[in-house]
Amino acid sequence: MKRAATKVPMTKKALTILSIFTLVVSLTSCNGGGDLADGYGNFEATETTVSAEANGKIQFLDVVEGNLLEKNEVVGVIDTIQLSLKRDQLKAAKQTIYSKSTNVLSQRDVLQEELQVAQNDKKRIESLIKENAATQKQLDDIQGKVRILQQQIKSVETQNAPIINEVKGIEVQIEQIEDQIAKSIVKSPLDGTVLVKYAEPGEVAVFGRPLFKMANLDEMELRVYISEAQLPNIKIGQSVTVKIDDVDSMRSYEGTVSWISASAEFTPKIIQTKEERVNLVYAVKIKVKNDGSLKIGMPAEMWIANQSI
Repeated sequence: MKRAATKVPMTKKALTILSIFTLVVSLTSCNGGGDLADGYGNFEATETTVSAEANGKIQFLDVVEGNLLEKNEVVGVIDTIQLSLKRDQLKAAKQTIYSKSTNVLSQRDVLQEELQVAQNDKKRIESLIKENAATQKQLDDIQGKVRILQQQIKSVETQNAPIINEVKGIEVQIEQIEDQIAKSIVKSPLDGTVLVKYAEPGEVAVFGRPLFKMANLDEMELRVYISEAQLPNIKIGQSVTVKIDDVDSMRSYEGTVSWISASAEFTPKIIQTKEERVNLVYAVKIKVKNDGSLKIGMPAEMWIANQSI
């Protein structure tokens, strides 16, 4: 005869554990992996480091982190006194050499006037010979004088050639100095925001020393990583949805795929893909218009299909 089974009442602690387990199972089954984004990554921007192109003390550097700058806006000046003095010295030397050239050219002008007179006399004697009013000796003499004057002019011009070359050499040096002076004026290379300031007025700048870093934040790039299985679902120019964390939910932006890597790479440690970190992934860049909320390094999600949160 079988003994009837007796029911053991469940304790309050056991009921609590059972309820939590049931809730977890329920949430897991409802999720089913369908709310995972197609890609995860961080925002980045093309950062430009503005460096000194001249040596000297920084007279002023009017940049503040977070300020907006316009392209070619003057934001700083490096001392140009020595360069200006050198330029003035070269200009004075140029004038001195020019005076030598002026003397040589004045001699050439005198000889050219004499040559013009001799050539006119030659034509007149040739006409007189036709009328038997002049001798051959007169013609030979004037032709000899013309040849002598032509040789003298060539000789003077030869003396002037090295002077002209010397002047051209000084002009090149002056252009170099003026280029260095122009590079002593620090300008913003693009429209953008100052990210970091590396130098202060009064400090000495040397060629290549970073002065500040800036970037155009009007349009950000989200770099995400996708698996090989996702590649057929994405192409350059395609519109995707980008989502960032908001106060209570997530905020969505429209993005455009601008670049897809041609080769695979190992998954970065901070990146999670839809397949829970596969070994090899492909990098993808997505351009997103910035409304002021997007920052460099901010994490975000990419959704290939527009999905509601």
